[in-house]
Amino acid sequence: MDLGIKGRRALVCASSKGLGLGCARALAGAGVDLVMNARGAEALETAAQAIRTEFGVKVTPVAADITSDSGRSQVLKAAGDADILVTNAGGPPPGMWTDWEREDFIKALDANMLTPIALMKALLPGMMDRGWGRVVNITSQSVKSPIGVLGLSNSARAGLTGYVAGTARQVAPSGVNINNLLPGIHATDRANSLDGAAAEKEGIALDEARARRAATIPARRYGTAEEFGAACAFLCSNLAGFIVGQNILLDGGAMNSTL
Repeated sequence: MDLGIKGRRALVCASSKGLGLGCARALAGAGVDLVMNARGAEALETAAQAIRTEFGVKVTPVAADITSDSGRSQVLKAAGDADILVTNAGGPPPGMWTDWEREDFIKALDANMLTPIALMKALLPGMMDRGWGRVVNITSQSVKSPIGVLGLSNSARAGLTGYVAGTARQVAPSGVNINNLLPGIHATDRANSLDGAAAEKEGIALDEARARRAATIPARRYGTAEEFGAACAFLCSNLAGFIVGQNILLDGGAMNSTL
């Protein structure tokens, strides 16, 4: 399927591994040039070189902390007139409501709400001027179905979702679409971390903790970065021009809801 975005330029955050890398690879497969960002320079350069070799697109890696003013400025300078923005950041640590203080919420908001908003504010005007743009925010299934031990993530990502709900309708007349992808459990380092914590708490092996969680998913497996990336690339395509301000679950049917 021709997504109609060959030659476009995309900024993909947290893209050295996991879901961000899945999105970067899918966009590269559609012929999109990339600016890839992550904090770890070595892993980022390795991922960037692999994409250059496999897909033949231009890839500019920028190792920086996207949540800091200086890091964000560095990334945005490299991104230039990006047509596509994929925001992404690792989730805050799990815990109980009694564990979190104001500083913990500020960190979560900075990473999972305020940074994506700052990136959108920087890139949306150019997209609107050119009459075309796509933004995909990677949030979480917890936006629709809160997870008790992920209260920091629930809060910050719900805030971003509210912001997008209004903003998406304001920029849509200019040919710019903003949508959110809500991953359930995927086979990433984040899943390994959560499974490890569950295994330690319950005194069981990691494989058993993973199998127990997979059994709660109707698909009976974790998602893959490749299928997540494919969904992201579609939302960034010319074919998705009538999808505006939506929150799309990729959770293997884990959330039981009619609507």
